[in-house]
Amino acid sequence: MPTLLTVGPYRFFCYAGDRDEPPHVHVERDNNEAKFWLEPIRLQSNRGFNRTEINRIHKLVQEHQEQLLVGWNDFFND
Repeated sequence: MPTLLTVGPYRFFCYAGDRDEPPHVHVERDNNEAKFWLEPIRLQSNRGFNRTEINRIHKLVQEHQEQLLVGWNDFFND
């Protein structure tokens, strides 16, 4: 599970088994986890984050979209 980005309490990462899915990122803080598609950016799943925090994370994904896509492609050698 390579970490692609860390911002404050949030860790952005992907799982090795994610190769066959479109580019996306998992975000965790404590026991909460969400998954965002990267092209286009949209929430795919949420486990534990409230709406305010999801909106904050969504903005972080937007701000770092290029870096997250580069990390995804580097990890999966695309």
